[in-house]
Amino acid sequence: MTACAIETAAEDGDHERTAVRPPAGLAITANGAYAARLAGAGDALYAERWTLDGPEPYAVPLPLDQPEEAGTQLLPLADGRVLVCRRVDGRRHTFSLLYPTGPGTGELRLGAVEAPGPGRLELLPPSPDGICAYAMYAGPESTTLWLVAGGAFGPERVAEVPGHCGGGVWLDRTGRMLALDRRLGDGPVKAVAVDLERGGEVSPLLQITETSDDRLLLADPDSGLLLIRSDAPSPGHERLGWGVWGSLLPVRFPECLRLDDAAVTPFAIQPGQVLMPESCGVALRIDAAAGSWVGLWRPSGRRMHQVAAPPGWLAGAGAWSPEGVLRLPCSTEELPCALAGLTVPEEPGPEAGKEAEPEAGTRSEPGADGAGERPRACRPVPLQQAPLTDRKPAGPDREPAG
Repeated sequence: MTACAIETAAEDGDHERTAVRPPAGLAITANGAYAARLAGAGDALYAERWTLDGPEPYAVPLPLDQPEEAGTQLLPLADGRVLVCRRVDGRRHTFSLLYPTGPGTGELRLGAVEAPGPGRLELLPPSPDGICAYAMYAGPESTTLWLVAGGAFGPERVAEVPGHCGGGVWLDRTGRMLALDRRLGDGPVKAVAVDLERGGEVSPLLQITETSDDRLLLADPDSGLLLIRSDAPSPGHERLGWGVWGSLLPVRFPECLRLDDAAVTPFAIQPGQVLMPESCGVALRIDAAAGSWVGLWRPSGRRMHQVAAPPGWLAGAGAWSPEGVLRLPCSTEELPCALAGLTVPEEPGPEAGKEAEPEAGTRSEPGADGAGERPRACRPVPLQQAPLTDRKPAGPDREPAG
């Protein structure tokens, strides 16, 4: 691991320089320019915006006359405003945009959404376009999607998807295609793609086996790299795997991503590696009884590098630069707004005269053809033609996997 110098800056105003353990994590815009979180402690919580694309990171507190509740959800937009979702009166959720106005905080109220059931409306990850924001309510029989910021007339319902959905991964750079993990009735969980410009039209995305639970965790539109969690290789026990959107090779489940007594969750993929999925850096959060730390890995590598988390890391938050530097937001008493940089170490090549050792943990589902082949980058094709299975296409008129 190579550690870059930690960048710091004092926060604006007279905000106290104290260590903050926010009740919720840090959300980062798709372009990595801004982030937002709940800061403060106890009953004195407020929104805080981080600016990450300047020469030094800095935080701006956005307090209002009333403190925020611990369950308030925040989402940064590409113009520096922060979307706030508050739950009031049980099913009702209100939305506002916060922004700094000199010494104070401006608030633009957008409207409210009445959830159809007792559950909570959940904000989806920041849209790649940086303008729109979406929320999802997952009912037992159907899931409703709302555009809650970026529309012309306040919050509006944009789609209703049959089945109970979770997750939420953007598949393109425009904010049109959204992947959700859907369960229909008592069936398995399957990732599907939802076209938000066609009224929520659904097409299959992952179908590793007929009965496996196949969830999409992360996707990178530039390279086509997909990070997947599935129980296909070991029914009843989920494994972390990877595949390439548009490839006919099977999903791989590397042994190096499987740890005893620790949960491994990917949270960021290096962008800009066009059609080069094997070279993408992947950041993983590792959680165990001893705490949380960082995993660094590339699909082309034979191991996951485990690195101690920098002091004050807001666990699970981070973004890659196209050049391959992982920037991790940190907050401590001494450095309330900071970024720590990590890079993936280069792995030594095979010794002269010796064959390279087989890549560790490149298994796919039992019986898959080509399990020993190196994955290749394929040009992305329409989602319904790109199931990540070991089945080869029967011809141009084949049915989409479902």
